[in-house]
Amino acid sequence: MKNTGFLFAASFLFCLPVGAETTIKIDATKPGEQISPYIYGQFIEHMGHCIHNGIWAELLEDRKFFYPVGSEESPWKSIYDCRMRMVKDGAFVGEHSAESYTTDEDQPRWLGVRQLEFPVRKGKTYPGYAWVKASEGIEKVEVHFHWDQTQHTLHHKFEMPVKVGEYYKIEFEFKPTVDSDNVEIEVAAFGKGTFTVGCVSLMPGDNVHGMRADTLELLKRLDSPIYRWPGGNFVSGYDWKDGIGERDKRPPRKNPAWKGVEPNDFGLDEFIQFCNILKTEPYIAVNTGNGDVASAIEELEYANGSPETPMGALRKKNGNAEPYDVVWWGIGNEMYGNWQIGHMPVEKYVEKNNAFVDAFRKKDPKVKVIAVGHVGKWDEAFLPGAADHMDLISEHFYSGEKKDSITDHARQIPNQIKRIADAHRKYRKELPKFKYRNPPVPIALDEWNYWSGKHIFGEAGVRYFMRDGLGVAAGIHEFARQADMYFMANYAQTVNVLGAIKTTKTGAQMETTGLALELYRRQFGNVAIKTECSNSALDVQAAIIADGTIFDQVGITFNTGFRSEDSNDKSRFEFDLTKLFGIATVKPFGVKGLTVGIVNTSEKAETLKLDVAGYDISGKTVRQFVIADPENDPMGFNDPDKPVRIAIVESELKSFDGNVSVKPYSVTLLRLE
Repeated sequence: MKNTGFLFAASFLFCLPVGAETTIKIDATKPGEQISPYIYGQFIEHMGHCIHNGIWAELLEDRKFFYPVGSEESPWKSIYDCRMRMVKDGAFVGEHSAESYTTDEDQPRWLGVRQLEFPVRKGKTYPGYAWVKASEGIEKVEVHFHWDQTQHTLHHKFEMPVKVGEYYKIEFEFKPTVDSDNVEIEVAAFGKGTFTVGCVSLMPGDNVHGMRADTLELLKRLDSPIYRWPGGNFVSGYDWKDGIGERDKRPPRKNPAWKGVEPNDFGLDEFIQFCNILKTEPYIAVNTGNGDVASAIEELEYANGSPETPMGALRKKNGNAEPYDVVWWGIGNEMYGNWQIGHMPVEKYVEKNNAFVDAFRKKDPKVKVIAVGHVGKWDEAFLPGAADHMDLISEHFYSGEKKDSITDHARQIPNQIKRIADAHRKYRKELPKFKYRNPPVPIALDEWNYWSGKHIFGEAGVRYFMRDGLGVAAGIHEFARQADMYFMANYAQTVNVLGAIKTTKTGAQMETTGLALELYRRQFGNVAIKTECSNSALDVQAAIIADGTIFDQVGITFNTGFRSEDSNDKSRFEFDLTKLFGIATVKPFGVKGLTVGIVNTSEKAETLKLDVAGYDISGKTVRQFVIADPENDPMGFNDPDKPVRIAIVESELKSFDGNVSVKPYSVTLLRLE
């Protein structure tokens, strides 16, 4: 059938100059495309403090002694300047373990390692453990906690059993009586001989399977339907087998793409558990950088194979008998970039992508694969050669800072979303072979965000301001306008690293960008409708709240989450939803209500008039949701160690007459049931 998606998408938003009478015209008689719930996806990568010190609850750094104790890079020191060496023979995990020792000339003395400067809070419990090995001559083993570094006063001591010979596990539970940001832990032994520490762990007692409870609560608020993992650039040098099996025995590695060390505490099994806790879908990217097809197929079998398969049996051995049934698989990451491990010319990568996809589809026909795209010369060469070897095409963008204009800063995000959609419309019309692809290939914008400013929260841990929240909300409006092109989008990278959530070791809070995602995910409608606005400082988009299952996307039926109370509702529509995947289905759906999103990038409050065709808004009670800085500051922000400054504020507008006021630099969402 005739595809009118481009004309419809382009007609959503007409803006006249600021100063004209502000009227918003909405035509509810002309429903457009369904807005895929997958546009609210998220992305987490092993980078900076996204997973470790963000999602993962471990308090200690370098707990497996990747760096030699006492080195400039190591957070560990020897206690009381005892003799220290790193031993490779018989190392507990990784390349070496930390061994302190005495000589024949020494008297019995304290041996062991210590780490400084981590925080604890009064009233919480902190379970911990260490794997240690003691020789003959060791008289006692203890774990000490200090929090007065100037006097080095011992505040808590745990006496442990002494076992000579092999590594054994000592366990303890610390209950601090004060708040402190400068605690020291010592894993110590007294006597003559050798004392070896293989690894140490300390977590808050409220951790959920090793994950931070406070971060998980904020992630639940985001309610993302899908998470992409483990990268990102990280995946192109990642061996997934390093992240399975007994956690303490997984080797630490230098992060192949970013700074720091990857301890491999959070691997494939933990990622699936993370998804289960959040009731979300996993999307796993595989290594096409220095990885090969054989390793990727083993990873697929580990995730989806029955317990009778070799990798399924290994998964069962690791505590998970049932297959994970992972549907979404990314075939590499940004292979167009010379910064990427394994980067190669596009012609070679076509061959590599196709080999991976052929193997994946043969191994598990149910999987959906996402190929590496990049608008421009890469796509122009890649898409024709790999047209039949993808279910979605990945695209990425990051926007910088526009200091001179809040409106220009906010508009970057929707402009980029439209630019990519327009490019792919052109590809669908012009590229050899790709234009004959039926159904057409939707876009997975599986990395998008702002990226500018100081790294306050670790590597790439930039702070977000109210102006950034405006841009993210406007971006969601653009996804609605371009709903015929986008199936998935994954905000990068959820926690700390460009994160919608920011954490310190003791605090966590939602950024303004996260508030926008939370609000629209929970309250915005799911079928875009034609919207016109007469004020260029505003970005406005309306959507129908439709009930029931509307259509199947890439063979997967998802439910909108809404149910009509009246099955005989007169406002039920029937319309065609073939454009996104070429699936010729026309299904009835009921209308539960109407939503209108308004982003004001102006320093002025605005009074607006809604003019709605096909939906009676007069006299209704309207739920209004507002995100705005209390002082109308576009540079206002939330801080994880301070009280909430910016929040989603809900109110009711009773006997609604179509008039609404919006604050300066604000996001306002109206919901008419």
